[in-house]
Amino acid sequence: MASTAALVPSVQSRPDVVPAAAPGTRLIASDWRSLEAPELRLAWDGLARRASEPNPFFESWYLLPALRAFDPAGAVKILRFERDGVLAGLVPLHRASRYYGRLLPHWSVWLHGNAFLGAPLVEQGAEPGFWTALTKWLDRQGGTGLFLHLPHLPTNGPSCRALAGIAAAQDRPLGLVYREERAMLASPLSPEAYLEASLSGKKRKELRRQFNRLGELGELMVERRRDDRDLSGWIDQFLALEHSGWKGGAGSALASHQATTHLFREALHGAAARGRLERLTLRLDDAPIAMLASFITPPGAFSYKTAFDERFARFSPGVLLQRENLSLLDDPQVDWCDSCAAADHPMIDHIWRERRAIGRYSLGLGGPVRRGLFRALLRLERGEIVTGAEP
Repeated sequence: MASTAALVPSVQSRPDVVPAAAPGTRLIASDWRSLEAPELRLAWDGLARRASEPNPFFESWYLLPALRAFDPAGAVKILRFERDGVLAGLVPLHRASRYYGRLLPHWSVWLHGNAFLGAPLVEQGAEPGFWTALTKWLDRQGGTGLFLHLPHLPTNGPSCRALAGIAAAQDRPLGLVYREERAMLASPLSPEAYLEASLSGKKRKELRRQFNRLGELGELMVERRRDDRDLSGWIDQFLALEHSGWKGGAGSALASHQATTHLFREALHGAAARGRLERLTLRLDDAPIAMLASFITPPGAFSYKTAFDERFARFSPGVLLQRENLSLLDDPQVDWCDSCAAADHPMIDHIWRERRAIGRYSLGLGGPVRRGLFRALLRLERGEIVTGAEP
């Protein structure tokens, strides 16, 4: 694998430092490549531990490998909010010319196909100051950007609540333009009681039968690890297993593209080094037939990537692994787990009964004229562009 130095161009733009509204605060907008510095990554990791809303996809060990893979030219800016010299907020932004196929210049929180949450990392209690500083910077530096788009934002989280408060205080239009619910695991029940409440007796009996029949084919075992022992080998097995199935045939497996392969390898090693990774594996005669990588970000967790051997599909190895994954309910560090799955997922929605509401928001920028234009566009989008959106 290429060294970090080889991946980072030597020429980087100078950071834009703007004093924020509250005393002792400031917002720093810089080329993401400047955050490769060890001292900045250390401060970043500290912020992630203090964040009121966990988001592994914006932690240093995940976001930096993603930016190396998908933005080598450095178009994405990292905006850092500081209070009394301490990092208290961070979000990646980029300027976009098109909005879901339409020519509408705007700013957006930067995400990619393997990032499933767009909530900024913000220290608890710093949310209002963060949004105030961010909107001030965008009003001043936004250029032709008509609005700020915020994809994959939890609708009931502290960031969203603070954003709504700031928008109201500043008479700034804010619209929820799309909303969906995805499976979430959050319950005081034991794993056994939860499974009994989620699945019918007939389905639980079928799972036991499938497990027993699978065990007749060889030695069956479940392996759970939160260390980095043989992590490189485990990653190789996961990539091969996922690529052997329909995703490989469709060209959407992680191993189908060099960029996503590197991202997966770097992210899992980075997560393991910080105690953020759990690996769950169902093995038959030591060969993996179902695998799951989850990020542990107390008080939450994120079910990141899963794969199973489609040759054993009649035994439902993926469902059997999720049955074992219910042990998260016994983990004192974890109050909830986000499935990161699409809404109405055919498998996980039948096992995990709770739902997490995720929305796409747009926020007006600039002065009265620009905000007025955005209000008109927002009404149009709600009424004609996005169906099923909340008013």
